[in-house]
Amino acid sequence: MPRFLSSRPDSRLIPLPWEVPLADWPIDYLVALPRGISRHVVRFIKVGNSVYAAKEVLEELAIHEFRMLTDLHRTNTPAVEPLAVVTGRRDGDGEPLDPVLVTRHLEFSLPYRSLFAQGVRPDTVGRLLDAMVVLLARLHLVGFLWGDVSLSNILFRRDAGEFAAYLVDAETAEMHESLTAGQREHDLTIATTNLYGEFSDLEAGRMLDDSLDPLKLVESILTRYRELWAELTGVEEFSDQEVFRIENRVRRLNALGFDVAELSIETSTDGSVIRIQPKVVDAGHHTRRLLRLTGLDVEEHQARRLLNDLDTFRARTNQSHVDEAVVAHQWLTECFQPVVTAVPPELRGKRESAQIYHEVLDYRWYASQRENHEVPLIDATYGYIHDVLRALPDEAMTDTRAIGEDRQLSNPFDPSQGFVDDDGPMPVDPWEVDADEEVAPPGFLDIDALRAGRKPR
Repeated sequence: MPRFLSSRPDSRLIPLPWEVPLADWPIDYLVALPRGISRHVVRFIKVGNSVYAAKEVLEELAIHEFRMLTDLHRTNTPAVEPLAVVTGRRDGDGEPLDPVLVTRHLEFSLPYRSLFAQGVRPDTVGRLLDAMVVLLARLHLVGFLWGDVSLSNILFRRDAGEFAAYLVDAETAEMHESLTAGQREHDLTIATTNLYGEFSDLEAGRMLDDSLDPLKLVESILTRYRELWAELTGVEEFSDQEVFRIENRVRRLNALGFDVAELSIETSTDGSVIRIQPKVVDAGHHTRRLLRLTGLDVEEHQARRLLNDLDTFRARTNQSHVDEAVVAHQWLTECFQPVVTAVPPELRGKRESAQIYHEVLDYRWYASQRENHEVPLIDATYGYIHDVLRALPDEAMTDTRAIGEDRQLSNPFDPSQGFVDDDGPMPVDPWEVDADEEVAPPGFLDIDALRAGRKPR
């Protein structure tokens, strides 16, 4: 019998065919969802109404990653939710099988390759990099040394007009009380190396806009990260006549989506110079405020957009003197909920509720500009559903062919195997084949030769 290590046990996992190698699981248990490139066997499995990601990996790595992801959840850092590690697996002949790490599938999320499959505009690439930089800074703030920073190890969710990034792979990670500058630079070095390779790969596959240069994209990562890190942790000095700059610093951090839980303030002996430095910075400023007022748990940029609409509603209804929580409840019942409930059930898998509301607000603004008068919210909702939502791909639960590809996958449960109409041999993942199998035809990189330390063919 296999053993289950889990902090949130799901008894429905127990009867699954753990005695079968993950690559050979019956399709009745599998769901074809887009995923990134992995050196391990990865499958999406459906258990009741839940979808989990299962990854076959060595026991030491599986338990380590489970604990790293658990630590991230304790600090409310964006990462996939760990569910269980299944060990003690044996096949029908009694031979041992690698353990399986089970995580909860992140709804409405997409790997970066799915985003690039339909062609991505340069400004969208910039938003993806910004999301990755914010994720990396948040990880470093809690003392998390990633050790394998790359787009392949990130899932992206739409967050109003931006993206939110979630860590999806923590095999090489370490958790420390705090990180040194050298440790952070180590992560940045890995990020620039991996990202350059990924963008070059996209460029070779003609999925990167011609105006984008992989080297310049990677260089911008360093600049963006260092600017954000300086804002989050940097020391600022000013005269005693500029005390207002303390509040300005806090406001700038709030605008970036961070709260200052602790601020170090020092003054010179004569009181003429003030020195401030944020000591404890927590992400999720707007998310927490919206959750407190409405109970809606959404992404940071979505929360900011909804809060702006709430503030507009409060001004329009002349309720500036009314308690904010009372107005928030009224906005929820008169604005947000009517928009969400107007969406037909068959279309609700295309976008999450907060993203739909954000896009309806955008649609309403453009419609009002076009018609020279303010379009009612509910009219804009029906227009958005008809003109926009029906044409969007289903991001909550979709097969891989719906994400920018009309061609038939050789194996819809493993996109790395390529398409049935490809000329020549199918791509082979050298980590998923036996040592005595042919890894690649002559003329290709011989992974086994490199492992054995001999000259490749």
